[in-house]
Amino acid sequence: MTHKLTLALVAFCSAGFAQAPSQNPQQPIPPAGQQQAPVGTEQAAPVPLPGREPVRTPLPQTPPAQVAPGAPISLNFAGAFARAQLYTRDVLAAQYAALIARESKVQAKAALLPNAVGFNQFIYTQPNGTPSGVFISNDGPHVYNQQFIVHGDIYSPAKYADYRRAIAAEAVARAQYDLAKRGLLAVVVQDYYTVIANQRKLADAERSVTSAERFLDITRKLEAGGEVARADVVKAELQLSQRRTEAETARLDLEKAKISFAVILFPNYGQVYTLIDDLETAPVLPSMAEVQRLAAVNNPEIRAAEATVQQQQHEVAAARAELYPSLSFDYFYGINANYYAVHDPEGHNQLGSVAQAQLNVPIWTWGATRSKVRAAKYRLEEARTELSITKRQLLANLHSYYAEAATSLNLLDPLRRAVTLAEESLRLTLLKYQAGEATAFEVVDAETTLTQARTAYVNGLFNYRTALANLQVLTGVF
Repeated sequence: MTHKLTLALVAFCSAGFAQAPSQNPQQPIPPAGQQQAPVGTEQAAPVPLPGREPVRTPLPQTPPAQVAPGAPISLNFAGAFARAQLYTRDVLAAQYAALIARESKVQAKAALLPNAVGFNQFIYTQPNGTPSGVFISNDGPHVYNQQFIVHGDIYSPAKYADYRRAIAAEAVARAQYDLAKRGLLAVVVQDYYTVIANQRKLADAERSVTSAERFLDITRKLEAGGEVARADVVKAELQLSQRRTEAETARLDLEKAKISFAVILFPNYGQVYTLIDDLETAPVLPSMAEVQRLAAVNNPEIRAAEATVQQQQHEVAAARAELYPSLSFDYFYGINANYYAVHDPEGHNQLGSVAQAQLNVPIWTWGATRSKVRAAKYRLEEARTELSITKRQLLANLHSYYAEAATSLNLLDPLRRAVTLAEESLRLTLLKYQAGEATAFEVVDAETTLTQARTAYVNGLFNYRTALANLQVLTGVF
């Protein structure tokens, strides 16, 4: 049970005060988004730990320029990522959650400030010969209410805690929005460079087909001159058939990759597009110390976990505030009379004001409030545990992803060198074959080695790009 002690201060203005009371000069209204809470209730946004200042992202984002349906378009990586943010479910959901959290903070802040309403009412009561009519609570057959009402909370710990909690909740939502975009970055890198890698593999496969056709032409000419056996021609034909099969497979892989990527790029199916090949222009891998610094200041998962801890701390404060008294006030100015007029028929003034204050004192709730406090503390401990786990997992992932990126980068030069050597080996082997110093099997082996070297190099470039993307999910773009 809660005992409500109401202190009513009633002051009816005399005829000389029939005019509306004078208003004090108002303070200049600050710009939108910068209104200040009452003195003593200001609450700044949660301050991250040193080195964890979040990067603010404008919401919502401007969509890319529209093109005519079906018209082919060319995209670089930045353009593809911008489009993916507009049509990916998880990012859109996180974006709207951040917008809603911002509005919730605005509402919680407004709840701290006094509010004013205009109250207009007419009550008709059936007459019965008495002054009040059939319902004595209505004070007459005709009751007119036209009042200006101001209500404000002088002391409300629960509302203050709710406001602080809303600030932390917005920080959580913004961090989760950044995290969703980081996750999308890894997805776009994977899909974008899968398409690019398959384009390169198709081009390499077509070059292998051309090389196999050339070798078949050479064997046929040498067979016609009696210089090689029929077996060499058969071997060359088998080699050409295999290379053509590989080219068709590469073409199919490219088409499937483009269809899959188009799902997150465009609102309609069937959009024709091409991607700009920048596979060999990846950013340089920073030092481990720089990566650790970036992760410390720009990791949204850590920011979200820290803001969640702050949110739960304010949750405990809000639950505990239900144990404390609250004080509020109301001010009424207008008429509450049986005649809609400034004066009644006897000349009495009916226009005036009333002020009242309320003090609510919690007395007994059967332990419900203390149970809420305990539950809030449990959630706070859970949030702290999650923050600790997140930090440990971040360090583990950081070292793992960095090692993967460094290894992929170190392999690029040997793989590039292997392609050059395989091309030279094939050229020399063909010359030796034409001179009768090499067999068809050696030529086929050289062609296979070159095909494998080209594929390994493309895969190495792709692996480095995806390893960088995984690392940038933790650190931000570098």
